[in-house]
Amino acid sequence: MSLKAVHIVFISCSILLAFFLGGWLWHDYSATKDRTEAIIGTVSCLSGVLLIVYARAILRKLRQISYL
Repeated sequence: MSLKAVHIVFISCSILLAFFLGGWLWHDYSATKDRTEAIIGTVSCLSGVLLIVYARAILRKLRQISYL
């Protein structure tokens, strides 16, 4: 497995985890009204967006490298 393939798998899992955590914390915030959960949920979702930007940039940079 190449570095490109490992990067794609790792970044995809990180993106899913960031959005899952953000959604979970926002759902929990709606029940408890704890501002800490809202802040961490927002930061988690923003990090998911930044990871998507990073994934697009790294795929553009590693375009000529094969997946094997």
